Amino acid sequence: MNQFPQSLQEAIEQAKTATKNAIADGYTRVQVELVIPEIPLQAQALAKEFADFFEEYDSGIKVMFPDTGAAMLAKRDWGEIPFQVTDMGSRFTPIETQVADNDEIFILACPSSVEVERVEKLCNVAGDRPVILLIPQLEDVAIVGIGYAARQLRERFISTLYSSYYIRPLESASILRTHPSPWQIWLEKEEGYELAIELASKPMGEELDRLLLKLTNPEAEGSSNNSPQRKKSGILGNLQKFLKALSQ
Repeated sequence: MNQFPQSLQEAIEQAKTATKNAIADGYTRVQVELVIPEIPLQAQALAKEFADFFEEYDSGIKVMFPDTGAAMLAKRDWGEIPFQVTDMGSRFTPIETQVADNDEIFILACPSSVEVERVEKLCNVAGDRPVILLIPQLEDVAIVGIGYAARQLRERFISTLYSSYYIRPLESASILRTHPSPWQIWLEKEEGYELAIELASKPMGEELDRLLLKLTNPEAEGSSNNSPQRKKSGILGNLQKFLKALSQ
């Protein structure tokens, strides 16, 4: 059984291993979701960590950023690297032109709902080659929408993505998924986190609210009372230290 990470750097290490294992198990459209404030600002550093981790692909690695500016900045900051760096194309440059026959694995750094159509096209062009969506932001309702077209998009593409790693700290608990383990809810204790429940699918919305109420405050289930708030610690307490380390 996997352990709850004691720091954000440990979470990143878990995410890299889980993603590599998922790809080895045949998953080719995988996403790494760190639902933590400010993490998207560190997309460049995280992309570099993942590219270095998949070193066995060597020059077959292609790291892709949402726009040309971000790709150029990464090239400047990274200097000499054994892998390729480019952008996800634009309305003038179809993403299909950014894919070469010798590309073996794609790492997409923080793709948003603005790029969702290009991401879908890339996955289709990539075929059996792995595509890693690193801290994706694909389901921004304000952009993707909630109507028929958005529903089609979710059914046609977003539903095909596999979460190799997911972590989301909450007020007194955290959701964790590390391939090949099931989805889990961990409760924050005085010393770290304790596994509370395992689930076959991702807990969301009202289901998540009910589970958290039942797990954190069973006596209040079915009432309007809120569970007592706890002092935030653990993984969130290490956020600034982690971000500082990534920036070095």
